[in-house]
Amino acid sequence: MAEFSTGDRRRKPKGDRRSTEISLVIRQTMEASILTHLMPHSQIDIFVQVLQADGDLNYIEDSAGGVDVTVDILAKMDKVTLLQMDAKLPMDTFETVMDLATEGCKAIATYIREVLLENTKQLECQRG
Repeated sequence: MAEFSTGDRRRKPKGDRRSTEISLVIRQTMEASILTHLMPHSQIDIFVQVLQADGDLNYIEDSAGGVDVTVDILAKMDKVTLLQMDAKLPMDTFETVMDLATEGCKAIATYIREVLLENTKQLECQRG
């Protein structure tokens, strides 16, 4: 992560806990998303530089004692590629949380797709 990406400005060792966890989550998500069987004997290198990492809970939200749930989906396929929870939830609550998380993931995917398409169209017009 870039040093300026979080509120904590101290220089962290290369293998700090948060970076290691983020690296593992990205790896698991990519392994579930990429069809590696179509590219045997190939190597895929993914490099990520986190420029802003303040999307986490603030102190008030974190101290409220709720469950932290991280969800990643392949939006077009409705396939969950990552689900992490730090505590148990009743099944009816879990289903509601998953529905909301899935809707949120799809909304973000749609927004990103629209922005990328618009930027691509602008680049195409500039290049003629």
